[in-house]
Amino acid sequence: MSRHRVVLLGATLGFYLAIVVAVLTTSWLVRLDWQVMFFRPYEQWPQLHAFLDYLVVLGQRGPTAVMVAAWLGWRSWRQHTLRPLITLGVALLLLNITVGAVKLGLGRLGPHYATQIGSAELFAGGDIFPSGHTANAVVTWGILAYLASTVVTRRVLSVVSAVVSLSVGATTVYLGTHWVSDVLLGWSAGLLVLLALPWCEPLIAQVEAYVFEARARLRSLVEAGQVPEALTGLLVPLLSAGGKWRLQRAAEPAAGSAGPTEPQEPVTPAAAPSLPAAHHPAARPAIHLTARQHLIRSERTPATPVGSRRPAHAERAPSRGAAARPATGG
Repeated sequence: MSRHRVVLLGATLGFYLAIVVAVLTTSWLVRLDWQVMFFRPYEQWPQLHAFLDYLVVLGQRGPTAVMVAAWLGWRSWRQHTLRPLITLGVALLLLNITVGAVKLGLGRLGPHYATQIGSAELFAGGDIFPSGHTANAVVTWGILAYLASTVVTRRVLSVVSAVVSLSVGATTVYLGTHWVSDVLLGWSAGLLVLLALPWCEPLIAQVEAYVFEARARLRSLVEAGQVPEALTGLLVPLLSAGGKWRLQRAAEPAAGSAGPTEPQEPVTPAAAPSLPAAHHPAARPAIHLTARQHLIRSERTPATPVGSRRPAHAERAPSRGAAARPATGG
């Protein structure tokens, strides 16, 4: 956690508390909520309604979580690490706990269900404050920038996630499903989760180490033959790690050791238990696949006929066995 991040976290937390206090005290922010609600943006610009109905999906937890999890799962598979997926899970867990607790605790009603003009509509059984769509857009798309591997990629993804989050929040106000203050608190809530993630890195590392340790224990059970045959076929692809592990049953002799009654066959590239096929010295394919010895260039048969290498007719020496012809014929 850098000093810059700590300062930004403190400023965001202060803004978060200021929004909550402003709504609790029915301040000017609540009056702004009602003014925007009576303005009805969806009636002012009805041509945008169809497009924004699809845009707001970028803030729904289910579709966005599936899309981002698919991308991070591919990264985890390529990099042989579970950190991207575990980080996403921890971020979504923090988001659900923090945002859900405030939603249920304050119980604010949305603009479509408001009952008293000018009221903050708090403690009325609602679940609209803060905006879950906005907070989810900040966390779900911001996690891509948080896990970026280069500085340039992190900056680009930060801009993209900010644009998506601002668009989703403004869209909920346009559709009349959230107050302006709901969106402001949703942006703050999502940013607080992202800023607090570095404090969760030790927990993420412990969870990843535990998963890999459990995987190693399960692998040893499969190799020892202590897992039913019905499950072995399902577990082997999961434990193979991209071809880096070969199943060795307990009944089979270990690779490289001779049996008591018959000699052990030499180790082949497919029996290498630890290294990938591309890095194992015995797994490299033979260069010559035929029994004929490879010839160097000077021993090869020329590709062109030998006669083509003779000198031109003017440079040839006269043949000794043939009589010279007279210049005039005859």
